[in-house]
Amino acid sequence: MSTFSPLTRRAILGRTAQGLGGVALASLLQPQLLRAASQGVLGRLPLPQKAKRVIWLTMAGGPSQLELFDYKPKLAEMDGKPMPESFTKGQQLAQLQGQKLVCKGPMFSFQKYGRCQMELSELLPHIGNVADDICLVRSMTTDAINHDPAHMFMNTGSQIAGRPSMGSWVTYGLGSEADDLPGFVVMMSTGKGRNPQPIAARQWSSGFLPSKFQGVQLRSLGDPVLYLTSPNGVTRERQGRDFAAINSLNKQHAAICDDPEIATRIAQYEMAFQMQASVPELMDIRGEGAKTLDLYGCQPGDGSFASNCLLARRLAERGTRFIQLYHRDWDHHSLLREELPLRAKEVDRACAALIKDLKQRGMFDDTLIVFSGEFGRTPMAQGNKGPIGRDHHNKAMSMWLAGAGVQRGITFGSTDDLGYAAQENVTTVHDLHATMLHQFGIQHDAFSFKFQGLDAKLSGVEGAKVIKKILA
Repeated sequence: MSTFSPLTRRAILGRTAQGLGGVALASLLQPQLLRAASQGVLGRLPLPQKAKRVIWLTMAGGPSQLELFDYKPKLAEMDGKPMPESFTKGQQLAQLQGQKLVCKGPMFSFQKYGRCQMELSELLPHIGNVADDICLVRSMTTDAINHDPAHMFMNTGSQIAGRPSMGSWVTYGLGSEADDLPGFVVMMSTGKGRNPQPIAARQWSSGFLPSKFQGVQLRSLGDPVLYLTSPNGVTRERQGRDFAAINSLNKQHAAICDDPEIATRIAQYEMAFQMQASVPELMDIRGEGAKTLDLYGCQPGDGSFASNCLLARRLAERGTRFIQLYHRDWDHHSLLREELPLRAKEVDRACAALIKDLKQRGMFDDTLIVFSGEFGRTPMAQGNKGPIGRDHHNKAMSMWLAGAGVQRGITFGSTDDLGYAAQENVTTVHDLHATMLHQFGIQHDAFSFKFQGLDAKLSGVEGAKVIKKILA
């Protein structure tokens, strides 16, 4: 009868260094060895898949739709006059609660662009040049009226922290086609001017889904990921053996206690090892050439929104499923006339460049681009914080979508004469989520995760609908 002889820690590390260390190193040359770890839980999709990936352009702070996307001649006529009480009585306001409400007409002129004659602000000439490729939605609404809850609602379908973000839902369902990069990546840029509001990491949290599906932030300046570089004197081969040994111990632990978070830890070690080689190559845009850099209007290493748009295209090429770019400093309670042109200029050219670049690379038709803030701005002026601005507003906001089966060159929905509330084809954030999942081939009301005894869904329980009128 044989006797059991437990392995010492030294023996385990020695054996795994020889075995799994080789696998880890080989995976650098053969990334498909780790591909199984990136598969999603959904098998055959119930709907035709139009979108393979999303690039979500998030204008953090709430851009003023009345100066950018939704021109209101009647509001211009009412400039300086009291806001009719019939619009605002009993309505939720943010910082204008209890203030004298006065109409503020659009501060910039609009013009018609493209064959579709889409009406857009003079501040967005480059987006105007691709108007025939986008779908402008003027009737979006949201439930939240303050920044953090509004971001939570736009990202997760709930104002309460702890729910999974959409990027996590999508990578949980579909996995990722990237072998050596995360399936869900977040990048951030900041406009020049006022102090930007913080964006909390919980906005790209995986919530109650396994944590390996949470977003990974790549920094625009400095090291893209903290501690990505190996310490001096530590070779790639040695580090590979260390990772392999650690993962072997984790796998033994997982076999004993069956904790899904251990599987996440294993996957994260493997991904971190891959990223040490892949991320520096990804972030180095010097090889893109002068023509591409000029198209986006960026310079290598400048940390701009334009550079992040170019990096988003590079991530998309490498198989990343969900890419979210935050550009901060759109919260114009004051200085709207002075600062909005700065923000618009920082994003206008790059947004158009992203569309043109994806088209010329044959990626536009299966990439869904979404441009939105977290809410809109009031048709009433705000003057209690300095030169005139606009307050938060959740009854009406504008956004646009492009690519991946979205109709081109159309304007969908409308607001009332003063731009206070959506009135035609009223659309909710849950509807937006349902539509995005639909383009991925996912039936939104059948895609759930059991949490606290309930079948939790990204699109909520309020009866979300796919916005079929904007789909080709």
